[in-house]
Amino acid sequence: MLDIEIREADYRDEGQAAEVLRLTDMYARDVMGMEEPLPNATRINLIHELAEMPNAFTLLAFRDGAAVGIANCFVGFSTFEGQKLINIHDLAVVPEWRGLGIGKKLLRAVQHKARKLKCCRITLEVREDNPAIDLYERFGFDNGDPRMLFMSKELY
Repeated sequence: MLDIEIREADYRDEGQAAEVLRLTDMYARDVMGMEEPLPNATRINLIHELAEMPNAFTLLAFRDGAAVGIANCFVGFSTFEGQKLINIHDLAVVPEWRGLGIGKKLLRAVQHKARKLKCCRITLEVREDNPAIDLYERFGFDNGDPRMLFMSKELY
């Protein structure tokens, strides 16, 4: 079993902020991300904007002092349940560390925080070709109501 430590990032700590940016950029470059680096404007603004959002938090997975995984999350609200929820916006593990249980440890840490905050659920969006779907399903995620679609509209 890997010795992995999960810590909530402090966006105001330069070292931790650098790891959040590095791992988010790594995920953006991945085939399951955007397949390209974060735009310069995003790289400049990301940490400041996350620090200003009271509902944002990031969990980092460390192995021997090196950050090897990330979960960027946001606390939201379910109007149908009248309770908070957590949306995992990004969940990623450094490629050479994938398949070793780090993603599961990050999910457990998110779940622990959700229970502590008395959230009714955890949500995430995932591409249908993402190999991590097996992990999410084993962890208890399902597709919910198949009639539902996730839609978005770009504003720029």
